[in-house]
Amino acid sequence: MTITYFEIGRIIVEEEQNGKDRAEYGKQLLKGLSQQLTKEFGKGFSVRNLEQIRQFYIIFSKSESLNRILQIQKAQTVSAEFKSQKTQSVTAEFNKPDYQTLSSFFKLTFSHYIFLMRIEDEKERRFYKIESEKNNWSVRELKCQYDTALYTRLALSRDKDGILKLSEHGQIIEKPKDIIKDPYILEFLGLPELHQYSESQLEEKIINKLEQFLLELGHGFTFVGRQERISFDDKHFRIDLVFYNRILRCFVLIDLKIGELKHQDLGQMQMYVNYYDREMRLEDENKTIGIVLCQNKSESVVKYTLPENNEQIFASKYKTVLPSVEVLKELLENK
Repeated sequence: MTITYFEIGRIIVEEEQNGKDRAEYGKQLLKGLSQQLTKEFGKGFSVRNLEQIRQFYIIFSKSESLNRILQIQKAQTVSAEFKSQKTQSVTAEFNKPDYQTLSSFFKLTFSHYIFLMRIEDEKERRFYKIESEKNNWSVRELKCQYDTALYTRLALSRDKDGILKLSEHGQIIEKPKDIIKDPYILEFLGLPELHQYSESQLEEKIINKLEQFLLELGHGFTFVGRQERISFDDKHFRIDLVFYNRILRCFVLIDLKIGELKHQDLGQMQMYVNYYDREMRLEDENKTIGIVLCQNKSESVVKYTLPENNEQIFASKYKTVLPSVEVLKELLENK
């Protein structure tokens, strides 16, 4: 259906370009086409839907990734022409993608593309398209990830090259920093921004909404336990939340902190990470990651508490109320 809509969009645009007065011609074209298609195929071809189909073609026909596929297709066709020793010239038909080419590009439902069309920034749009395909997101899940500004939050923790990779390949997890977000959005907990609550209450809310929390954490996370106890020298400590990341093949420890992050919080997490590395980690597993989730943090405290080559301990803020996309994008621009 998606490929059919793309082809209908192409025909509409090509017909419009042949019209003398494009605006008026376009209106009449859509009206007549709507009547014809509705009569032949039934519902789904209102003028409004045809306008969306037209816009769908305009936006995605300009996609860099689709054009790369077309260039490969064209090169292969030209090569086949020479091999078969045919003399006909390469025509514009080579720029018209075939069904196989389109099906390799359009892997989502049309409803997904209707939503993606609303994203003006092409890099951001490409990111959500790739992630929807990789993770088999429903339209609802796609909207949820967009509404919590996943792309912008991931981009905040990356340099320019990293942001470019996000738009071209989606989220690639190769090292610990790749799984980190800052901030994490916990609006699904239903906690007002200025509400007074304890760390144990925050933890309880997360456990009650574990599925949503795992979605917020991202790729490859599985839940191991809460309040996991470690003991040595007659001293006992409890780690708030323990997860395992199947992609990085390592434990991920999370400590929840109310208020401002202190250097002692990072030191405590370092101890937890060291313990898991030496006592819990198997030989073929990678080093443990520790994340301290706090309401506020000083970048200087993080910088001077952790070693320069740190790749195991991270501090991220969490928000119980979703910041506006504009605020997050402003942070990205000022990065």
